[in-house]
Amino acid sequence: MSDDVFKALADPTRRKILDELTERDGQTLFEICARLTTRHGLGSSRQAISQHLAVLESAGLIRTRRQGRYKFHDLTIEPLERIAARWLKPNAPENGK
Repeated sequence: MSDDVFKALADPTRRKILDELTERDGQTLFEICARLTTRHGLGSSRQAISQHLAVLESAGLIRTRRQGRYKFHDLTIEPLERIAARWLKPNAPENGK
């Protein structure tokens, strides 16, 4: 299990991004920034949110896909399921072992 998931989840802004993708999957950077500003009062720059998205993607918590000139961000729950399985089902085999 990668520590990247825990590091990604440690930041409150990244958790808010995941909350927004849970509510409405497949958003662009512009949509995510707008929702974070209007719903959570976060005034982070697009560059800062883009960096947060990169951390989430490297941890495997989101995937990106291009459609035309737009880049969409989709939530992936597999890393979270592995974490839950580790402690809720201790006899379940861990990936990679």
